[in-house]
Amino acid sequence: MPSVPPPSPVTREAPPPPRVAQDESDVPPWPLWTAPASIVLGLGLGLVASIVVGAVGHAGGSSLTHPTPAVSIISDVAFDLAFVAAALYFAGLQARPRPAEFGFRRLRLRLAVGAFLTAGIGYYVLTAIYATFFKLHGKDKLPSELGVSKSTAALVAAAVFVCVIAPIAEEFFFRGFLFGVLRRWRVMIAGRDIGTWLAAVVVGLLFGLAHTGSASPQYLIPLGFLGFVLCLVRWVTRSLYPCMALHAMNNSLALGINQLHWTGGEIVALIAGSFALIGAITLPLSARTAAIT
Repeated sequence: MPSVPPPSPVTREAPPPPRVAQDESDVPPWPLWTAPASIVLGLGLGLVASIVVGAVGHAGGSSLTHPTPAVSIISDVAFDLAFVAAALYFAGLQARPRPAEFGFRRLRLRLAVGAFLTAGIGYYVLTAIYATFFKLHGKDKLPSELGVSKSTAALVAAAVFVCVIAPIAEEFFFRGFLFGVLRRWRVMIAGRDIGTWLAAVVVGLLFGLAHTGSASPQYLIPLGFLGFVLCLVRWVTRSLYPCMALHAMNNSLALGINQLHWTGGEIVALIAGSFALIGAITLPLSARTAAIT
């Protein structure tokens, strides 16, 4: 009688390992080629959106060469959102992107405030030295184009765009997506990987160039440095919130001091209101993310 081998012990497959939180690596899985592709797509979508908005405004009585504040604001919002759409498109080619991959992560108040103050003080000190050395003068073109002095409605709309929408959209694209992609660079010098530093420099330069049409040429270098500093904040804190806060404060100061000549209390109220709106819009995106210490 042939012997029958004893039954093999029942084995169960081990459960798949849990997905590693992006907080640990903080480098999203998007390939490097999506960085230039997103810039090209964002520019294309932005130009098309601006042309459409201008044409619709012209049909309603707005001038093509000197559009009304409403047309200018809507066009600028559409242009910024075009880059957000481009980033979302390329980020979603492989898998559904998560808010945390763009930097929507809550963090401890001490870390957020420390990074915010350190970056802000460093940026404003160096900008003051630069302004003194090169005798900077002039104003941003954008607020006047948005009609901040023509009506209360235009002022409110321009303030919301400059101090809330632009910081959210630009930080999402430049620090949330573009810096995340370019950090995949591996550039070795003297045995050290400087890819992240190189990414911060490139994103800073692109951030400065992105303001060519709205800021005086003499301010492009400080804006490029601000873009670099914001990348470092994003890198150190792994969160986009200090970046949006510093961006919003800078825009609020520029608008309140240079354009509107507001009092200190009015500017503080503008900054606080900007922070509140940014938080109301973006904090729900990080509701399931543990705070970073």
